[in-house]
Amino acid sequence: MEKRKNHITVFEHSNLRVEDYPCFTKKVLSALEKFHGVQGTPYFKLIHRGVRFKSYVGVLQIGKITIEILPKADKNPVAEADKKAWSRRLIAMLKAVGAFKIHAPSSSALSVRRNFILDLYFELYVTELEYLPHRGLVKKYRKVEGNRTALKGSLNFSRHISENLVHKERFFVRHTTYDKDHLLHRVLYQGLQLLNRLNTNAKLQSRIGSLLLTFPEMPDLKVTENTFRRIKLNRKTEVYGKALNIARLLLLNYHPDLSTGRQHVLALMFDMNLLWERFVYVSLRKHLPDGWHISPQNSKSFWAPENGSVRNVRPDIMLTRTDGKVIVLDTKWKNINDTKVSIEDLRQMYVYLDFYLAERVALIFPGDSAEISGHYYHPDGTESEKVCELLFVPPEETLLWQEQIAAVVFKRTPAAAK
Repeated sequence: MEKRKNHITVFEHSNLRVEDYPCFTKKVLSALEKFHGVQGTPYFKLIHRGVRFKSYVGVLQIGKITIEILPKADKNPVAEADKKAWSRRLIAMLKAVGAFKIHAPSSSALSVRRNFILDLYFELYVTELEYLPHRGLVKKYRKVEGNRTALKGSLNFSRHISENLVHKERFFVRHTTYDKDHLLHRVLYQGLQLLNRLNTNAKLQSRIGSLLLTFPEMPDLKVTENTFRRIKLNRKTEVYGKALNIARLLLLNYHPDLSTGRQHVLALMFDMNLLWERFVYVSLRKHLPDGWHISPQNSKSFWAPENGSVRNVRPDIMLTRTDGKVIVLDTKWKNINDTKVSIEDLRQMYVYLDFYLAERVALIFPGDSAEISGHYYHPDGTESEKVCELLFVPPEETLLWQEQIAAVVFKRTPAAAK
């Protein structure tokens, strides 16, 4: 992996202390403590002179310091090769589930080293903004008002009297104009300015500078979640969708340091449990045999009190065949030792067997353990015919990994192994 002076690479569920890296100073830790705040954060918890990361992966940028948190599906000692492999796998998983979408003809059009998620997102954003002017920036009508030397539109009489009592040659008017100053461009311009402040990659800096010169300059805008709710894309503006998605990810996860103005925090983090669930789903959908249908998060009502809301059951993935056969799957991003699986998970799968009339239920883990098939028991202590499988898929390069996931579930030999 490309080495950087201000770049730290760690794994999920690991500790990072001040003494571990020269660039991880007390000031950086203090910025993370402020970011953690009173309410806490799902990404990490505070420990003595450091932080302990949770089941989230991605990037934290504090000022000029970048902390990359990678997934890990085994308990083997960490080697530098592991960091390289898991950095590639993480980006490949994000690409597979649709986290990276661009208008470039192929991913080979990206010139930045793909070892760093933050750099890749930054370049995707720059690539999208460079693409939009080629399509033509959209203009919109908007209401404006102000002093003019000619009467245009309608006269705002009260403002005209208060502001132009001396300047008889002026008119305070309200009128409609048709230009590029609208919410879409204001949001994208805010994202571009943020990139200009945060980017540490020299290869991107010149492209960002060129965009700042060519992209229409917009007034400052305080971007919130509500800002993006107000945006409605249509046939003319749907081309802005990918750039807006990246702008949303960057702007809403940026936490400026208002006290010193130096240790700003950008948190680009992904829940590894949700990412694994989505990755397994898209892998099965890609290699779905004929006659099978796949659906994610198939929710059904399970229990309702006399007064109150209905409680649902919702397996991660449900596979149904035309002849009525049902397979219910739950994905678990965790390391387990042999048969030491959570009793809560086993109870949940027992419910799925009955409730969905499933022929098979299985828990899917990353790892290289052998497949385990265990029987449930009747209340009298005798073994029943109900079975829950524990399926393990060892991490591989993306295409092979996706093929192996389908092979394990549908009990067939991967094409690469034939």
